[in-house]
Amino acid sequence: MKRRGAPALPAPAAAATPANGAAASPPARAPAASRSPTPLHPSAPAPRTGRRARSTLTRYGDEHKLAGFSATLQAIVSFVENTADHIKFVRAGKHQIVFLVKGPIYLVCISCTEESFEGLRGQLELMYGQPCVSIPILISLSEITNLQMLLILTKSVNRNPATFLHAYTCLPLAQATRQAASAALQDIADSGVLFGLLMCDHKVISLVGAQKATLHPDDILLLANFILSSESFRTSESFSPICLPRYSPMAYLYAYVHFFDENTYLTLLTPRSDAFFDLKDSRARIQDVILKSNVLLEVQRSLHENVLRVEDVPIDLSSQSTSAPAQSSQGLNSQPLSSDEVIGGPAGLWHFIYRSVYLDQYVSSEFPLPIRNPKQQKRLYKAYQKVYASMHDKATGPHRTQFRKDEDYVMFSWITQDFELYAAFSPLADKTQAIKVCNRVCQWIMDLQDRVFIHGESTIAW
Repeated sequence: MKRRGAPALPAPAAAATPANGAAASPPARAPAASRSPTPLHPSAPAPRTGRRARSTLTRYGDEHKLAGFSATLQAIVSFVENTADHIKFVRAGKHQIVFLVKGPIYLVCISCTEESFEGLRGQLELMYGQPCVSIPILISLSEITNLQMLLILTKSVNRNPATFLHAYTCLPLAQATRQAASAALQDIADSGVLFGLLMCDHKVISLVGAQKATLHPDDILLLANFILSSESFRTSESFSPICLPRYSPMAYLYAYVHFFDENTYLTLLTPRSDAFFDLKDSRARIQDVILKSNVLLEVQRSLHENVLRVEDVPIDLSSQSTSAPAQSSQGLNSQPLSSDEVIGGPAGLWHFIYRSVYLDQYVSSEFPLPIRNPKQQKRLYKAYQKVYASMHDKATGPHRTQFRKDEDYVMFSWITQDFELYAAFSPLADKTQAIKVCNRVCQWIMDLQDRVFIHGESTIAW
């Protein structure tokens, strides 16, 4: 694969060339009808939490004490609907009240964190999509215990950048290991499977899909949340009906799930309700291949060793990579970077998120000491959400670069047609030095792209 150097700010970046591994000849394609998702039956009970069942659930506070307030919110929604309109949000002082109405279900978010309307509404969309993933939960949406479990899931969503980036992250692996995992998943081709995912927690190891079938990153996030939230999936192989809202909100598939170890699991999605034993046989063949090729061993090693740390960003890229062109160490300022410059701690880089626009994938660094506390991490993600919304604001943007400084962080954002970079620095960081470090980070990620991204494997025809 031909490598290119990271562009210097403000010049646009060149697109990274995907690595095209040798693909096996596609087996005979399953009949089209067998690969179509099953539509939801029109007589299935509709979810009720608003008009009829009137059950109220809240993440904070007591539902019974908030009954009067909930009735007021419902009255506001009904009043606006009676005028043939739809309510989106209400501002009350520093508070923003965001509404999402999905039939009889009212989702309301009240926030004073200065998050954007688009960001808060996106969180409500994901929260609505989470129960839709599980057909049994969808059918019995009035069951309080099921929905309380879903409210607990929102805590993990609040600390996952995939919620606002609409991208998924991959487990860093050597290219040979990832190709071995992908080759193992080819064994599902004759089973009529629509998608096959090998994952480690929320990170994708390998992803294959039928021709012209694509899996949205939001669906991957919701599917991983659904699987990781249930202990039953870990103790035995499971076969469950699911609905992927982004793929087809009015139809459902069947998910075969099997955990190989505590973190690594295989998910096979099929439209066939009678495919359990076929998928069980496919899983056995896949397991045999990945064990012989030491994929699981490399996955466990990657969990502890292949992490990106801001301290590891190369100081002089020209000496670290022979494939990097001369301009790789230049930014808006053409001055060379000093070898004794510190990348962490005071006046240094604390964290970054790099999103590949072409691949819909992202990679982020580990949290350093200044932000190891969960509360501090949540505060940083809120800052990222605000910067992301500002960069993509349709009214004033989109913007290409942005530099923000407050008492908590220096936030630097950079968007090109190929990637997006969001970086958090110490509040004492200098703008000129921040730009230099961002150029270094971009070149570093491009040099590592074979390990941190999946190239050309997300769609395999059969």
